[in-house]
Amino acid sequence: MSPRQACLACLERDPAALLEAALWVAAEHDSSVHPPLIMLQVKTLQQEVSAGLPMLPLSELAQPLLRRLNALGFQQDEYHPIRPQAALLDKVLERRRGQPLALALLTLELARGLSIPLEGVNFPGHFLLRVPGADHLLDPCGGRRLYPADCRELLGRQFGPQLQLNADHLLTATPKQMLQRLSRNLRQLHSTHDDDLAALKDAERVLQLGPATASDYLARATLYQHLDCPQAERYDLEYALLLSDDPIQRLRLTERLGQLHQPPPSVH
Repeated sequence: MSPRQACLACLERDPAALLEAALWVAAEHDSSVHPPLIMLQVKTLQQEVSAGLPMLPLSELAQPLLRRLNALGFQQDEYHPIRPQAALLDKVLERRRGQPLALALLTLELARGLSIPLEGVNFPGHFLLRVPGADHLLDPCGGRRLYPADCRELLGRQFGPQLQLNADHLLTATPKQMLQRLSRNLRQLHSTHDDDLAALKDAERVLQLGPATASDYLARATLYQHLDCPQAERYDLEYALLLSDDPIQRLRLTERLGQLHQPPPSVH
């Protein structure tokens, strides 16, 4: 079974083996990564975290769990520009630094092992966590509580005042949505660091994990352009054009398609 197949198989379990799936993503980029062995190390970490938690009802332990992880050194990676290792879970566990989503995936795994209720929230620009039914969200980078006013402020810092907070920003994320978001993050990080072949693996995984957007096809088309694969680039540009409802984007896609050399006619 390939790392990609193992990743997808983890998501089909009930419940989904989310952290292991993310480790198989790392294994796809580095053949020395051995997810089953790392999962044993996570079990050891779970015991260490559990020993430092207060005696509270399980429903009140999510924030102490995040604070305990923070005290053990698990924090947001502040290095700029952000590197792929901030989203590769083997490196996050090794360095104890990562993007919010990567830290959230680890926290969700520990919460599951400790029977602490917790779910992911697909907040734009900064992945968040929530205890089901709570009136606040939790920042995976330390455990800070975020109420609606805090969420509006966070959204404004990420995207500016033109983007208003709405209910869609606070939806619970499914395991596949979280792995798709992780794959988008890695695609961007690998692209930024000029590793087009690694980014292409991530781009393909994005399309496998769920409904893709015009931007997802456009991102892969750009990678194919860099790799001098004009036919594959054309296919993705045409698909992006089909999915796009932005008039400006549609115009740019049409212009870009027009600049591509037409494939030679087949001979019958």
